[in-house]
Amino acid sequence: MKNKNSINRRAFIEKSALGISGMILSSVLVGSCTDHNIPDPNDPGQKGSFDYGVASFDPTESKIILWTRVTPAVSTDKVTLSYKLATDPSFNSILKTEMVDALSGDDFTVSIDISGLDSNKKYYYNFTIVNTATVSVTGETLTLPKAGERSEVKMAVCSCSNYAAGLFNVYGAMAISDADVILHLGDYIYEYGEGQYGTNSNTASLGRAHAPKNEILSLDDYRTRLKQYRSDPQLQLAHQKKPFICVWDDHEIANDAYKDGAQNHNAGEGSFETRKANAIKAYHEYIGVRTLSDPKIYRSFTFGDILDLHMLDTRVIGRDKQLSYTDYFNSSGVLDAAAFQKDWLNTSRTILGAEQLTWLGSALQAGKGKWQVLGQQVLMGKMYVPAELLIGITQIVGEATALGSATPATFQKFQTLLLALTQIKARSLAKDPTLTPQEIARISTVLPYNLDAWDGYPAEREKVYALAKGKKLIALSGDSHNGWYSDLTTAGTEKIGKEFAASSVTSPGFEEYLGTDPVSLAGFEQALALLVDDLNYVDASKRGYVMAKFTITQAIAEWRYVATISTLNTTTTTGHSETISL
Repeated sequence: MKNKNSINRRAFIEKSALGISGMILSSVLVGSCTDHNIPDPNDPGQKGSFDYGVASFDPTESKIILWTRVTPAVSTDKVTLSYKLATDPSFNSILKTEMVDALSGDDFTVSIDISGLDSNKKYYYNFTIVNTATVSVTGETLTLPKAGERSEVKMAVCSCSNYAAGLFNVYGAMAISDADVILHLGDYIYEYGEGQYGTNSNTASLGRAHAPKNEILSLDDYRTRLKQYRSDPQLQLAHQKKPFICVWDDHEIANDAYKDGAQNHNAGEGSFETRKANAIKAYHEYIGVRTLSDPKIYRSFTFGDILDLHMLDTRVIGRDKQLSYTDYFNSSGVLDAAAFQKDWLNTSRTILGAEQLTWLGSALQAGKGKWQVLGQQVLMGKMYVPAELLIGITQIVGEATALGSATPATFQKFQTLLLALTQIKARSLAKDPTLTPQEIARISTVLPYNLDAWDGYPAEREKVYALAKGKKLIALSGDSHNGWYSDLTTAGTEKIGKEFAASSVTSPGFEEYLGTDPVSLAGFEQALALLVDDLNYVDASKRGYVMAKFTITQAIAEWRYVATISTLNTTTTTGHSETISL
């Protein structure tokens, strides 16, 4: 039953189990079932290879999605595969096997949703081209625990993997970690062409120029880019060893996307809806998501009585277009603060959309875990910075973008500004009675740093906080390319949760604009943590992931970083850790 990329995207196909007394069922999500017509062994279309490894996605107590792609040796419409699922790596105890067709219309990918499995159990699987000796690598996966079956859950949280920016050492590190699952919070691929964003001095020598060379627009473009990323051996190993739970962010489609457009899409590139449909179809071909509607990827996972994980789409399904400060400066270069605030605080502006917000409220209330965890793309904690500092950061970013680096004069001016503001803030925290009203205004006149994050949608953030009232809330976030630990605080300054935000796999952070001098970076990090009230920790320059560990009584976050992305090295160091107790 072929995936037609329609709103109802799967037909459920029940198959009897082999080798056990219970019933294991399967649903072919991408690809097609076959009626066990054994293909002709002399058919040249039955020859090929498994160049992109195997993967598993969306584990639950009883389900797991298995994935692979076959590369046909010759042009053909389909290649018939079989898979085996077992409880041992030698496949002596096979629980399930059946044939499926990898179809040209799905780029020869297959995704099979297996149900009826035991909870809290490790499984092994592989794929074979029927009537050949061509067998994939063996994948490892697991099902989630029921209440009482586990005392701890470990998630490796990552985002932002730009192929051109460097080696995927972070994926390699997660593959050999003791994480139960990997959460990918978006920007799994980037849409830019060769030589564009992410390209650096190592790109050519590492052989990591983007393919195709152009910015991706068509369905074939998105498929080619996904295949390039999935050809990476470290990403393949991570998929082979761990089940993934994924959501998209903007670059799976185009930079700064929203529900009906994107910053990096213009009229000369055709219909945005067509481009988005191409991206979504290719995404579902290469990333397993258990949803009956391709555009709606928000969904929940239960990890026994420890936590409920709610994966959100803050990017595509409901987001209104981002505000931009540039629209609020008058001809004299002065910000029209009243006009900005009116639009910024508009209660109808949404980042989730009404349907998803209603679903999230129900999911949070139904959650029985000790922790309610949001897996989502953009920073949720308030990042309100002094207006002067925002202007200074904007200057540096603008010069670095235009010239490759900010000028020494601009850097010096920025350092002077940082020092002055931090000194005033320190005096304020010490309740210095000599502070002048003008000094107080310099640190209390604040603006949201990033209008593309939840800071751009403050009214809806308050609605989410209200829905989570009484729950132990943790937000897991990506997108920013830097590591963050923040309080989640309402407009009324009530602390209702914490945010663990992961750095990137390869995409550059603040060091792209501030340089790599460790002293300057450390000063910036310390200043930002002091000046932003809800911010407790930031790392502005390292690549890595967050290991989030949950028990009935504690949530523990470790910000783990690799030393380099220019040479192969998966060794990590823990740059920071936090423990939150119930």
